[in-house]
Amino acid sequence: MTQPGFEGSYLGAGAKISAQAVLECKICWHVYDPALGDETRQITPGTPFTALPHDWTCPGCGAAPEQFMVLRDTGRADDAMAQAIARLEADFREIYNGKMRDVPLCNHSLHVQAVGFQPWQGHYLGVLVAPWFMNLVLLAGPDDNWTALIAGTKELTGFPSGQYEFIHNAREQVGGYKACSLFSPMNDFNSQMQAVDVARAVMVGLFDPSALERLDEGSRPMAPDAPTAVAQAPKLQRARPLERRAFITGQVQG
Repeated sequence: MTQPGFEGSYLGAGAKISAQAVLECKICWHVYDPALGDETRQITPGTPFTALPHDWTCPGCGAAPEQFMVLRDTGRADDAMAQAIARLEADFREIYNGKMRDVPLCNHSLHVQAVGFQPWQGHYLGVLVAPWFMNLVLLAGPDDNWTALIAGTKELTGFPSGQYEFIHNAREQVGGYKACSLFSPMNDFNSQMQAVDVARAVMVGLFDPSALERLDEGSRPMAPDAPTAVAQAPKLQRARPLERRAFITGQVQG
């Protein structure tokens, strides 16, 4: 009789884990760490769980490998995010080369680039720079199922600096994703370096809890004796659709 598996068990699904995966037996709690190997079976350090001999069993209780659960898998997270970012960039490069290259809206000194992506609440969060826009982007994480996202649906997402409106989208290569518009068009950017600097500032400002206080101060009426304020406004001010987005993106000026 086949021994029943625990919910979330490895169950032989090698494609779901990376070579760095550390697994734990859910019967006796023995941990297999590929960095250490298994001295009892002379399994050398560096041997992935998926490369163990077919007759290998838990050194603690003799359970089959299928009864192990993933304790942590940093390799899987890194690989999955890198693959998701690569799909995002490839998809929008295809859009640019196929549909947008000759559109006057585009700033051709810029190119498609994903900036500052990091895991966030089970998703992947970062900024996508393109010749015709800059967006905050949420990509689906390993446990997300965003196949049913309805394009155009709006969703408010909270960060330490405030609430931001994301719009649901779906692309063939990317799948379901969520985007928050920062700039469009991109004509005020002089170079890719400048755009990337602003994108990085966005990722810093997004998680700055003091941003709301400084935003409130900045929104107070100007004193009559401050006529130079208009002349000193950031170059990108007119490209900002929301006040909070204006604040975080205003940290870097070209």
